[in-house]
Amino acid sequence: MAPLVLKCLEYKDQLEIKVCVTGQHKEMLQQVMDFFRLKADYDLELMKPDQTLFDITANCLLRIQEVLNDFEPDLVLVQGDTSTAFAGSLAAFYKKIKVGHVEAGLRSFDNYSPYPEEVNRRLTGVIAHFHFAPTPQSVHNLQQENITERIYLTGNTVIDALLLAAEKVRADETIAAHFDYLDKNRKIVLITAHRRESFGQPFENIGNAIATLAAKYPEVQFVYPVHPNPNVQKMVKDKLQGIENIFLIAPLDYAHLVWMMDQCYFVITDSGGIQEEAPSLGKPVLVIRDVTERTEGIEAGTALLVGTSKEKITEAAISLLENDSAYQQMAKAVNPYGKGNTAQQIVELILNEL
Repeated sequence: MAPLVLKCLEYKDQLEIKVCVTGQHKEMLQQVMDFFRLKADYDLELMKPDQTLFDITANCLLRIQEVLNDFEPDLVLVQGDTSTAFAGSLAAFYKKIKVGHVEAGLRSFDNYSPYPEEVNRRLTGVIAHFHFAPTPQSVHNLQQENITERIYLTGNTVIDALLLAAEKVRADETIAAHFDYLDKNRKIVLITAHRRESFGQPFENIGNAIATLAAKYPEVQFVYPVHPNPNVQKMVKDKLQGIENIFLIAPLDYAHLVWMMDQCYFVITDSGGIQEEAPSLGKPVLVIRDVTERTEGIEAGTALLVGTSKEKITEAAISLLENDSAYQQMAKAVNPYGKGNTAQQIVELILNEL
């Protein structure tokens, strides 16, 4: 949302904007806010140990009510498919305030994968007044659900954010210094894996695949920022700890993640956003999920859906490491998620519609 907030601030004579954060991951949030020089007007302070989806949804709904009572906006903008995006939409609906859904129309057509995101975005789509869809497929998905009005094909703000960030991190030598343990002359593979639906055997398979690749290619550096979730930590400790060319590091803030995507050879991930971001930097993506709502990247050839079996993950990675033709085909494919002007389009649409 950072590019959209920044763009709204350029129209101060026409728009009054307030930023509300949930405070679920304060350190990670503050790093992003500082990087983009943003300030929160409201903080819901939702973070607490061992909270469940029930806690997040209920507390978010109650506390956003206070924000809406105080500010009384004409429009609430929510992004993506988090439980807080859904709760924010529902709160706005209860107050009869219009909702604009950024990144609307993504669908995996499986309610439990990704979980709970698939249902969150479908419910948000039912509530939303404006639908800012990133791709033609997203537009089609909405239309198939009998949503026929105020759908706008805009691209995705995640690309705006990435291009803004890449320009900044390439000029910042202190960020590169953070990774001085890496040899820039050797290939780097970036790994991110943390999704709930993969916990259990699928996660075991992912760990086994990474360990196998590290043993087969000792010259390749595998960098894995490890999510703090205990399910992720356990797999990493059991399968990957102590392997010389696997670097298990703390979660990266946005700037350092962008630097790593820019430097790596390719990405193995179950992240939704990275499926869109990495191809903008010319990096192939292996998607370690059984289904993805970001089918456009698969169809465009920027990403490959490999599932969670050890064999498929290793086979796809070996192909990228050993077959330059296969690598270049993915690296040079055109990213279907936008050109970096999404925020501008959305602001213009808001001004015209309101």
